[in-house]
Amino acid sequence: MKDSVYVGNAGEDAALDRGWLLGHFKDVGDPRHSAALEIKWGVHPRADVRAQWVRGEERTALLVLISGRFRVELPGRSVLLEGQGDYVVWGRGVDHSWFAEEESVVLTVRWPSVPGYAATDNDQAQLRT
Repeated sequence: MKDSVYVGNAGEDAALDRGWLLGHFKDVGDPRHSAALEIKWGVHPRADVRAQWVRGEERTALLVLISGRFRVELPGRSVLLEGQGDYVVWGRGVDHSWFAEEESVVLTVRWPSVPGYAATDNDQAQLRT
């Protein structure tokens, strides 16, 4: 019988997979594999910005601020999360981007877990230069 329990540390495990702790991208058989939802522990240095807007969003998302000051950009609206526990939820069809105004830690839950939204490391590197 496969072990269906995984114990880890969000900060350590997140560093191994661009922040993602759970979702379709984990190996089948890993307790962290899920087509139902994705969970990310995002650690963002000050001035970190998403390389490009997510367009044609097919998921619903919840983003919770753990620490720092983090801005979520939505069409026609900018949401500033500045108090621990502040959060924003957006649904299917809502494009988005983000910007870390200060060093920030955020927890993101998205559902369902579908491929195709990752900004490549190259996109991020080009944006920072």
